[in-house]
Amino acid sequence: MWVAEESETDTEESDVSGSDDDDTCWISWFCNLRGNEFFCEVDDDYIQDDFNLCGLSGQIPYYDYALDLILDVESSLVCPSLVLVLLSTVILSSYPFHHRHPRVMLVVCLFIGDGFGMVACSIGGSDCPGNEEQNELVESAAEMLYGLIHVRYILTTKGLAAMLEKYKNEFGRCPRVYCCGQPCLPVGESDIPRQGTVKIYCPKCEDIYTPRSRFQDSIDGAYFGTTFPHLFLMTYAHLKPQKTSQSYVPRVFGFKVHKP
Repeated sequence: MWVAEESETDTEESDVSGSDDDDTCWISWFCNLRGNEFFCEVDDDYIQDDFNLCGLSGQIPYYDYALDLILDVESSLVCPSLVLVLLSTVILSSYPFHHRHPRVMLVVCLFIGDGFGMVACSIGGSDCPGNEEQNELVESAAEMLYGLIHVRYILTTKGLAAMLEKYKNEFGRCPRVYCCGQPCLPVGESDIPRQGTVKIYCPKCEDIYTPRSRFQDSIDGAYFGTTFPHLFLMTYAHLKPQKTSQSYVPRVFGFKVHKP
């Protein structure tokens, strides 16, 4: 496996291209992050169709909150500390004052998506997650959810068209000399998340390479999948190049090296 040439966008100093305006929607913000150049912007209408998200709720923690974040829908997370304080007030009020313990352990079951998450907190303790930690978890869940939506979207007519606009400049070029700078396409080695990072596929030599940009080292290959580049070239057949017949011939003092 080779390492592809570094994208021109990697030379930019800013981690985020475009405006930092507060009005920027989450999808645009995410796709403009440095290292996320391979992603296209998924239409809101596609995301709002429950059929397109079938099966994802069981894979993503904080699913509903993550989806609201992607769609820029105002939602409020229930703070575990507040819930615990309210529950402790009710429980303590039912006990005689002399039987009350200064530190009462409460276990709160928060319904998350299709499963249950257990949050154990100690009243008056410091181990209870606050809003900032919750927001980080939701943000991480939103990025994963968007990636799993993205891999489905880029197989649709609109998604393929969106990736076509990025094809010439955004995905890098084949580092192989005899491919003469052939534009590549993003691909995953597996459709299962967390099995590997994104690679780029050269349609000329039909091999895959690691993107040069260090910012793409953590992008999950499942967000692009194993199907996309091949469906793309079937859809836009005029873009498929002739397979190169040239190959490097090793020589010693001008003589070809014998292959046993």
